[in-house]
Amino acid sequence: MKPKNVLLYVFFVLLLASVLFTGCVQSTREMARESEQGHLVAEPLVWPPSPLPPRIQYITSVSQPVDFGIKPGWFARITRFVGGAEEPHFIKPTGVTSGQGIVYVADPGTQSLWILDQQISTFKQLFIAGNENLVSPVAVTTGKDGRLYLVDSYLAKVFVFNKQGELLSTIGEGSLQRPAGIAFDPSTDRLYVTDSAAHRIVVFSAEGQALHNIGQRGAGKGDFNFPTHITVGGEGNLLVTDSLGFRIQLFASDGKFLKTFGHHGNATGDFAAPKGVATDSEGHIYVVDSLFDTVQIFDNAGQLLLSFGERGVGPGQFWLPNGIFIDSKDRIYIADTYNQRIQVFDYLGRKKQ
Repeated sequence: MKPKNVLLYVFFVLLLASVLFTGCVQSTREMARESEQGHLVAEPLVWPPSPLPPRIQYITSVSQPVDFGIKPGWFARITRFVGGAEEPHFIKPTGVTSGQGIVYVADPGTQSLWILDQQISTFKQLFIAGNENLVSPVAVTTGKDGRLYLVDSYLAKVFVFNKQGELLSTIGEGSLQRPAGIAFDPSTDRLYVTDSAAHRIVVFSAEGQALHNIGQRGAGKGDFNFPTHITVGGEGNLLVTDSLGFRIQLFASDGKFLKTFGHHGNATGDFAAPKGVATDSEGHIYVVDSLFDTVQIFDNAGQLLLSFGERGVGPGQFWLPNGIFIDSKDRIYIADTYNQRIQVFDYLGRKKQ
């Protein structure tokens, strides 16, 4: 057999092996997912446990695009098979958001922003913003017209992308010290960035013009001690995780202080390392506590209603979780950072009972 024909033969053998191998792997994963889903239907993992009415239900865990049903193309499968590369997966996800069937994950472990489009079953990773490599992308949110706002804490700036992932502009360059969290209010076109090292919230216009600051370092009302995460509640109020103040602070959209709750402690309802904060459609406040490996749910007065999660690697368990996002359908996305995954839950509110 001629050398050229031998190479062609080897190529087709590798191609066939790749397809068969990948098909077996995918079938195994699909059966596992189907088995898991079947288990959830028969015995759903919920909080609180029976006989109390369930309020939170575990849905799934996502460590890589295929877990969202996004399968790589045949060329990518062949390339990875021949090169011995593993499927791309999250390394250290810290921030997550979702909109219009797309899930965005800020992952400083891979130094990238993941864009997982479930509608067209494709994904991409953004490693570069313009001519600059991402270093520590820690938080992400969406704005109007499909815009993405990505915080890089090391580069100390916010990158603005269009929905195709193309860089539009940067925000805060030279004025932010160590940004950690971000939120956008579509009703006011305001962008809020927690500048953790400066102990303040910086308010920008949607175009990136700095408008004013909220807070300063301190322990008083409206002061901060390394704030990290921020979200816009249903009434337009700002909820800020004052991490080393061990509390959640609430502000009006104009920055006026409203109230605060929480304190340092080891009991249920206390805070040890509060991180992500979000609200559901009924106004409940969810706080991720990284050291407790749990999510605590409070009412508007700061009274504990329910907690879920514990240290571990199984469904509904966490290992130093970080960011949280709740969509308009009360689907809960949690960055389970050191388990290298996003866990998805559902709030079973009164309307679902």
